[in-house]
Amino acid sequence: MAGQATIAQINVSGGGVPKKPVPLAVVGELGIAGDYQADSRSHGGVERALCLYAEEVIEAVRAEGHPITPGSAGENITTRGLEWSLVQPGAHFRLGAEVLIEITRFTTPCKTIRGSFEGGDFNRIHHKLHPGWSRAYARVLEGGVIRPGDAVELVRAGALAGP
Repeated sequence: MAGQATIAQINVSGGGVPKKPVPLAVVGELGIAGDYQADSRSHGGVERALCLYAEEVIEAVRAEGHPITPGSAGENITTRGLEWSLVQPGAHFRLGAEVLIEITRFTTPCKTIRGSFEGGDFNRIHHKLHPGWSRAYARVLEGGVIRPGDAVELVRAGALAGP
């Protein structure tokens, strides 16, 4: 990672998108306290407790003409300065001083985020169609409190991140 990676924004909602920024979050096994998903069959749970996305990827997608913004694609944690190619299944990251997560898989976008994309093309961030542009799900290994500005540190590389 070049420079210090941080949490740019923490996002929650009462169900659905967009998720709105909050000044701090209590993170537990099922994600952020007070954050809910409208469709619990497709979202949430231990293996999908948190959804992460990079501010730099959001900006690149927006530069293509899409109206995406932090939180509008449903991510809980928007990172800044994190080399997004390191976000691979199996990778462990420390968020702030207390929270430890493991990336479980890339997310599959759905129609609920179509408003973030020109022409409703939410598949613009589908991992199988556009590798490297997807959001990622994570399980929480150690809970705690996080805030925007907290460090994001790679603890263990994932299976595809290389040596």
